[in-house]
Amino acid sequence: MTIMPRDIAEKVRTIGPVIDPPATAAIYASLQEQEPYRGVEITREVKYGADQRQALDVFEPAGSGGPRPVFIFVHGGGYVGGSKREPGSPFYDNIMLWAARHGMVGVNATYRVAPAHPWPAGPEDVAAAARWVHLYIARHGGDPQAVFLCGHSAGATHAASFVAMPHFHEPYGSGIKGLILISGNYDFTGFELPDRYRSYLGDDASKYAERSPIQGLRATEVPLMLAWAGLDPPPITAQSERLVAALKQAGRAPRALTLAHHSHISITYAINSKDTELSDAMLDFIKSVG
Repeated sequence: MTIMPRDIAEKVRTIGPVIDPPATAAIYASLQEQEPYRGVEITREVKYGADQRQALDVFEPAGSGGPRPVFIFVHGGGYVGGSKREPGSPFYDNIMLWAARHGMVGVNATYRVAPAHPWPAGPEDVAAAARWVHLYIARHGGDPQAVFLCGHSAGATHAASFVAMPHFHEPYGSGIKGLILISGNYDFTGFELPDRYRSYLGDDASKYAERSPIQGLRATEVPLMLAWAGLDPPPITAQSERLVAALKQAGRAPRALTLAHHSHISITYAINSKDTELSDAMLDFIKSVG
């Protein structure tokens, strides 16, 4: 495992515990691979639904082999934005390249956002992407029986909600072998929600408990890994710690990792760079689940 180099850590620390994608990208873009990528076959903008944002990219290792484990990534965006990839940006292709470089088929999904698409659009779209994987990933060398789901920020909430709430699983079950949650929100009760959260969850606070995945995560049998950044905004850190405590109270022992020198954005922008603290932990988790 290689942790964040000291000079990069200082730059991230200077940004501080805020969510600042442009400033963080300025640090990490030069550390990532640039197109054209070697050794991978890429299929972009595959539709898994009728909406323009219901699209995914598939990265598979070049050459024969398989069936391979599948790694689905669900990006963040504060419930109102975000994308699987901006033109000319290495993010979040970097996560797909990491998956392909480690013998997996990567699936990078974009989803509908609020206010046009409020709750439950997030878990509905994760469910639809998972159904697409179940039906079609074998064409790309993937194993539909070995699917790992990873979400970051709002994407972690959507991934967690899908796994935690069985009514989203029809008709194939969740189909998820392991769940990795990075710096997400899991319990929307007990605090004043920002406007962008309420544009997704609605203004009726009486519904926030049933729209929070924390209780369902206590009950799910899907193996869990949680990670968050030492420089996450304090409310995000509190959410991760609250979920860990709830799981332990339920008799579960999730893998939990705090990346002390990372921020909310750098924690994923570093994947597939020389900073392998998170990616090595994810790979170890995937291998342990089998």
